[in-house]
Amino acid sequence: MSIRHGLLALLERGPRYGSQLRTEFESRTGSTWPLNVGQVYTTLARLERDGLVAPDGEDAAGHTLYAITDTGRAELREWYERPVDRANPPRDELSIKLAMAVGAPGVDIRAVIQSQRHATIRAMQDYTRLKATALAAVESGRSGERDDVAWLLVLEQLIFQTEAEARWLDHCEARLVRLSLPADRRAAAPEPPQAAAETPAPHTTRARTARTRRA
Repeated sequence: MSIRHGLLALLERGPRYGSQLRTEFESRTGSTWPLNVGQVYTTLARLERDGLVAPDGEDAAGHTLYAITDTGRAELREWYERPVDRANPPRDELSIKLAMAVGAPGVDIRAVIQSQRHATIRAMQDYTRLKATALAAVESGRSGERDDVAWLLVLEQLIFQTEAEARWLDHCEARLVRLSLPADRRAAAPEPPQAAAETPAPHTTRARTARTRRA
C-alpha cells in the first residue's frame, strides 16, 4: 500500500493537515487500511524532504497545513500511469503458513486449509453484504460522493481477492491429496485445477457456502 501516493492524491484537492489526511484516507478506503497520525506525519516529513509537499501556513485552529508542489503533482501523475510492480510481491501470511506447515511434525495441513476456508468464506459473505449496501446507495442516487464510489471499488477488489483465495485453497487441498497417493495411482490421477482457472460458476460458490454454513 502506498501511503505516500495516497496522501499526495488527497493533497491535490487542496491543502490539508495530518489528522485531516488520515480521516480522508480512511473514508476513501472504508477504513480497510487504517492509519495512525504518526504514520501520516512521518510520511509528510519524507514528502517535504523530497520536495513533493511544502508547508502552507496554518488553519484557524493552528494546524500546520501542507500543499502539494509541482514536483509532487508530476510524481502523482507518474504513479497513476505506472502499473503496480508484481516482481516483488508483498509477503502473504497465509502462503507462508502453508509453506511452513508442509511436513511440519504434528501439523494437519488439511485441517489448516479447512479452517482458513471457513474464515475466507465468512469474509466473502461479509464483503458481499457490504457491497450490496454500498451499491444500493450509489445506484439509488442517494450517494454520488467519490468516497462512496471508491469504497465500492475497494469492496469489489476484496471480494475478488477472497474468491481467488478460496480457489487457491481448493487447489492446495487437491494437490496434497494427489501427492499422498502411491506413485502408480498418482500418475493416473488428474492434476488439480490451476489457481488461475476461471471463477467458479455461481451455483458452485453457493454450494460451497452452504457446506461452510452447515459445518
